[in-house]
Amino acid sequence: MSATEIIEQFKALPANERAQVAKFVVENDDSWIPESFRQGMADAEAGRFVDLDIALNEPYPGDQ
Repeated sequence: MSATEIIEQFKALPANERAQVAKFVVENDDSWIPESFRQGMADAEAGRFVDLDIALNEPYPGDQ
């Protein structure tokens, strides 16, 4: 089955079933998420982040 066929079948579904399909895709396929965003989330989870106010107003370490 081609993507075009799947899209046409998706369009024919009632709204509640389209919502179920969309929810499934979002929960099970992260290919639409940019790698840079995934890396940023991994950095945040690992504690590698800085407060925005500090980043905008303090000199970068080593640039002093």
